[in-house]
Amino acid sequence: MRGIAITAPERPDAARSVARVIACALWGLETALVTVEVDVANGLPAFVVVGLPDKAIQESRERVRAAIRNSGFEFPLRRVTVNLAPAERKKEGTGFDLAIALGILCASGQLKAKPDAVCVGEVALDGALRSVRGVMPRVRHAAARGVSDAIVAHANAGEAAACGVSAFAFGSLREVVEHLEGRIRVPPASIPERAAVSTVAVDLAEIAGQETPKRALEIAAAGGHNVLFVGPPGTGKTMLARALPSLLPPLEDDEAIAASVVHSVAGLVDPRHPVLATRPFRAPHHTASHLALVGGGSPPRPGEVSLAHCGALFLDEIAEFAPAVLDTLREPLEERSITISRAGGAATYPARFLLVAAMNPCPCGHWGDAGAECRCLPETVERYRGRLSGPLLDRIDLRVHVPRVPYERLREQSRESSAIVRARVIAARERMRTRFGVSSRGNADLTVSELGRFCRIDPETEQLLAEAVRGRRLSVRGYHRVLRVARTIADLAGNDDLRSEDVALALLLRSDP
Repeated sequence: MRGIAITAPERPDAARSVARVIACALWGLETALVTVEVDVANGLPAFVVVGLPDKAIQESRERVRAAIRNSGFEFPLRRVTVNLAPAERKKEGTGFDLAIALGILCASGQLKAKPDAVCVGEVALDGALRSVRGVMPRVRHAAARGVSDAIVAHANAGEAAACGVSAFAFGSLREVVEHLEGRIRVPPASIPERAAVSTVAVDLAEIAGQETPKRALEIAAAGGHNVLFVGPPGTGKTMLARALPSLLPPLEDDEAIAASVVHSVAGLVDPRHPVLATRPFRAPHHTASHLALVGGGSPPRPGEVSLAHCGALFLDEIAEFAPAVLDTLREPLEERSITISRAGGAATYPARFLLVAAMNPCPCGHWGDAGAECRCLPETVERYRGRLSGPLLDRIDLRVHVPRVPYERLREQSRESSAIVRARVIAARERMRTRFGVSSRGNADLTVSELGRFCRIDPETEQLLAEAVRGRRLSVRGYHRVLRVARTIADLAGNDDLRSEDVALALLLRSDP
């Protein structure tokens, strides 16, 4: 390896030496290179870490001290000062252990090599290297700043190699030193292959009847529109939602990296296949807290809305979620990101996901069901539906009733498969790619100015919309969302202009739950 990332100045006075090692700090998805400066000087034995370290870094003093000794080196019985520069912002996590250990060995003269590499890893008491979360964004940032090599633990090799650098993976601190001094030679890790695309959990052909909900699901997948299924128990709401991944278009390279970075920060990547091959599909239980849903904690961690970035978030039995938890979805649904503010700073995570939700029409589940009698009082039904606030419902483009399926439809064999529908979805996405110039945008992301350019309507359709706005009291947001859905319906049909039937279907699929 090349460069001068670690320097041990040669001085006549051997009582004092300074070394520098490259590391990287992580705050949410924000990263910054950190220079770990180590000074070993004469004086009473001490080990001090400065530069706004958190408790985990402060505790690294004991880990590093034991790791150096148990790796066969001497920990200097002098005054050791470690500075994490720049010192103006707090540093978090255990990923600085390796850089601190190498800096001490270099400053004390036990390591003569001078590697130009970003060093990320936690050291165990016996000197073993342990993986840390967030290696992918750290190494990507270092690569963008001209650092071409990375030293990481074995479990993080795939993440680092996927960033396009020479990733050197080791199992212990001793191996790192021997490699740097040339006693052993470890080749850089190979770029990991994408995982094989798994078979779909539910195919549309397995769902009997429900042509209107299936049509709504196709529109949602094509344009990235949020959808809510409402119906009695056992009518296929959950199966419809579980079939959504089989309709979504494949991940583009930039989307795969963006989604994988969030999973890396959360510590959820597969070491063998760190880059996601399919769009994430998250389905939290209705007992999830707002921290689990939108993220939080100290330091802030991504929640389900961010883990579903570039994919879908499924909320089954959405009315059973706490209303306060559901209302936290308003910002990410509108802004496509979530900012978590804490006393120590703020972290912003991406949250561009498709929301698919399912609920019963009432507590017993049979309100409006022709096949069973509802036992709920009117005020109970209203209170149950009121758990979904009006502002949240206004952000859901498609609200579809899922009725009971007649027996005759259950015996039908000729049903459209997910592969056929997915082909139409991909064709519609290609039209959107041509329109926007990028593949990551769907019609659900159309701005107000773009609506005026791409959603022109004739006077007859304008009259239809005007009656809907007045009669159904559509909000301005609701009006714009109807136009976006109509644009997706036209794209699925291969039409450049909106027709009255496109707008009529968009209005039909926006019924009250």
